[in-house]
Amino acid sequence: MEMKVLKSQLAGFLKANRQQAFTAQNLADGLRMTNESDYRQVVNALNNIVRDGQAQKLEDGAYQYQADDGQVIGEFKANDKGFGFVRYDENLPDFFIGPGNTKQAMQGDTVRVSTLRPSKSADRGPEGVVEEIIERSYDQVVGVFSLGSQAKGMQGQIQLNDKKAASYQILVKDSHQPLHDGEVVVAKILNFADATHPRQLVAEVTQVLGFKDEPGMDIMQVVESKKVPSHFPAAVLEEADAIPNEVLPEEWEGRPDLTDQPLVTIDGADTKDIDDAVVVWKLENGNYHLGVHIADVSHYVKEGSAIDEEAYNRGTSVYLTDRVIPMLPRKLSNGIASLNPNVVRLAMSAEMEINPKGQVVKQSIHPSVIKSHARMTYDAVNQILADDPQTTQEYRELVPMFKEMGELHQILYKMRAARGAIEFDAPEAQIIVNDQGKAIDVKVRQRGTAERMIESFMLAANETVAEFFDKKKVPFLYRVHEVPDEERAKSFFEFTKALGHPVKGDPNKVTPKMMQKLMEEVADDPAEQMISTMMLRAMKQAKYSPDPMGHFGLGADYYTHFTSPIRRYPDLTVHRLIKWYRRHGYGVEAQERYASHLGQIGIDTSSKERRSIDTERLVDAMKKAEYMEDKVGQEYEGIVNAALKFGLFISLDNTVEGLIHISNLTDDHYEYDETHMALIGRSKHHIFQIGQRVKIKVIRVNKDESTIDFQLLNPEDAPTTDIRVKSSNNGRPNRKNARKKRPHSDSKKK
Repeated sequence: MEMKVLKSQLAGFLKANRQQAFTAQNLADGLRMTNESDYRQVVNALNNIVRDGQAQKLEDGAYQYQADDGQVIGEFKANDKGFGFVRYDENLPDFFIGPGNTKQAMQGDTVRVSTLRPSKSADRGPEGVVEEIIERSYDQVVGVFSLGSQAKGMQGQIQLNDKKAASYQILVKDSHQPLHDGEVVVAKILNFADATHPRQLVAEVTQVLGFKDEPGMDIMQVVESKKVPSHFPAAVLEEADAIPNEVLPEEWEGRPDLTDQPLVTIDGADTKDIDDAVVVWKLENGNYHLGVHIADVSHYVKEGSAIDEEAYNRGTSVYLTDRVIPMLPRKLSNGIASLNPNVVRLAMSAEMEINPKGQVVKQSIHPSVIKSHARMTYDAVNQILADDPQTTQEYRELVPMFKEMGELHQILYKMRAARGAIEFDAPEAQIIVNDQGKAIDVKVRQRGTAERMIESFMLAANETVAEFFDKKKVPFLYRVHEVPDEERAKSFFEFTKALGHPVKGDPNKVTPKMMQKLMEEVADDPAEQMISTMMLRAMKQAKYSPDPMGHFGLGADYYTHFTSPIRRYPDLTVHRLIKWYRRHGYGVEAQERYASHLGQIGIDTSSKERRSIDTERLVDAMKKAEYMEDKVGQEYEGIVNAALKFGLFISLDNTVEGLIHISNLTDDHYEYDETHMALIGRSKHHIFQIGQRVKIKVIRVNKDESTIDFQLLNPEDAPTTDIRVKSSNNGRPNRKNARKKRPHSDSKKK
């Protein structure tokens, strides 16, 4: 049964029987979903309903309806003007919460909302009242301490960089702990804002990180504020130290010896945690052998160990401008679990035979013993593929294999394109810092053939593993990217039609091929960037799930994450599943080992992934602002990447982004046209939309707030339009199209 339908049925039943509680088995029996696979679906659907706030799971494991009539539970999004929004369903418009109805909820709080006024149209959400703050987002804060306070019993105050909470006064309760001006501190919130003190919090300092001006302290503020664990507990380090530094003879048992195969690793020059090695050769029948060999992290990280629990808590490694916060201790990630050259390592191998159409006709997924024969960099392989004489001579013994790798990559790329995989090649920033951690340059990271080749091989392995276990009908963990919902698809189709590029197809049955054909049609068109951006915003977020729903963006029916267990917990889980089924078979008894908790692993690891992405995004924004601090007054060309009621977001060619606030558009009175996602001048009728090139001047930079303000220099060069803006929503803010979404990153290795 489709997950959405099953969730709806279960939620409706629980609501109709709100006074009673039911076990998952009760509900599965009632739906006649009695086999193991069906039962797993019911458990996963119930866990999703609990996550969505529609039900609660009681101490005895039973489920009961939770929300009151006409009320919903969601996440509060604060606005510095006092109002806010509550997002409770990704497919429905947010609740608007007026300034007097927030109950002093803060950014990220989980709240229960009642309806004040129902929604009047599909693109305008209801208005609500916060009835209860269920869970606080800000149980702790991170900021710069300053001495002195007029409030009795208070030692000082904390200034936050977080724009959504910067307007709050954070008083520090006097605990007789010596604190100094300029120290960066972590503080636990003791008293939240209330009707008497609507913008005041009281906190207690729990940790001093250092002084604000110390190198790297700016990044640590972000890391601590996002609650990213950055120090390994002693028990974890002790377990890591006890792991041998080399593969022991007894560990070879039961594993095929592949050390004679000419495996190589291909990574960035600065990569320390090398988790994949590859090999390719041409078979006599014209097919290709592709071996993707991944570090066998699960051999060293045992379930339930201190290392495992900490890895689950972290969920993923976090890659910041001048450091990596690893998921595993460096003794593992840079040592025995890293596929360093010319040393024996344990691996999990996906060996595939691929025909000239890019189809995997045979596969073997198994533990192995391997040895990397060369530690290659992307730059070196790109030079070989471009026939650079010096590099070709240096690696002459491996050159024939790299040429065959290039051939296989082209085959796999064409296969993905033929099935409708959507290529999102958004520019990625490379931020250069000096020895003090200060940003001194921002460049666009280059991706050559070698990077795309490894991407192709990793995708092939991930798909092959997912398909194999899906067809075995056993519990498994997948990386899924759902089809865009009908409302988002319809809005996107209307948007592209208004630009003169209608999507050919039914928005109720959208396919990757439809989107791919659109992108092919607008290639090199002025609207290409605009349509690409809006397509990304129409997409759902990729996530981890035990339900094999496929991957829309990749056009793949089967997909998982198998290739990076050093830095992603889901990959580690997938390796454990593979080993478990190899040892115990695929029967019901074997399935029961993981059936009950894969859904929760999917929920938790997806959440940790979003935390990592948010942290990386915030650090990048801060460092880009730092780089621009001495650029005030300089002029640049850029591209409009968002047009909103309050102004235009402009991206420079190096990915630095700034805002032209509507108050700085002084040549006319501009109004927002929601249908065309544009700002349009009332008198001169100049129009600004996503994708337009503009000239700007940097007028203000604030590193602490990660903000950059631009002034438009050439409004007269903008095109004019016959469109006339119709006033909408009576001045009430609208969040339907204001959200920015990152593209899914499943097609990229790092």
